[in-house]
Amino acid sequence: MITIRAARPDDAAAIAAIYAPYVAGGTVSFETDPPDTRTMRGRMAASDGLYPWLVAAGDEDIVLGYAYATKWRDRPAYRYIVETSIYMAGDRQQQGAGRLLYDALVDTLTEQDFTQAIAMIALPNDASISLHESIGFRRGGVFREVGWKQGRWIDVGLWQRDLAEAENPPREPKRFADVGVRRF
Repeated sequence: MITIRAARPDDAAAIAAIYAPYVAGGTVSFETDPPDTRTMRGRMAASDGLYPWLVAAGDEDIVLGYAYATKWRDRPAYRYIVETSIYMAGDRQQQGAGRLLYDALVDTLTEQDFTQAIAMIALPNDASISLHESIGFRRGGVFREVGWKQGRWIDVGLWQRDLAEAENPPREPKRFADVGVRRF
């Protein structure tokens, strides 16, 4: 059985281990050195209770994957928008846990009153595009040759999903620490 829950500081080692192959062996991440447990724990803490970090856990609470949101850009006018990411353990990518996890992230962000979710996808990546589009993301555009990794230039696609009506004025986003994990 798969459980979706808030990530805890003691999940940082598992999260770092899941992420490391994406950094070291592929072009999905533009980092070049895999972050260690301490660095990942720091990233989780930097969300400061506002942005969710979720994990999909299997039997014996083994972390199968993680998804999180961060601020889209630094300027205050962007505070209603989030950037989302998801990473699954290599052997868990086709077992449905990613969809459950990402659905929970989107439901949580919606409950928090964020208005848009943005996903940046290094191209090509048919599996990630398929996952994003299956939960309502739509293609927003492509940044051409913006990342240099593994001896080549990589394009990045932008996918966008409405989360809530953009009211005038918008509601201030609620803290993840106050909302918790949501599933609709």
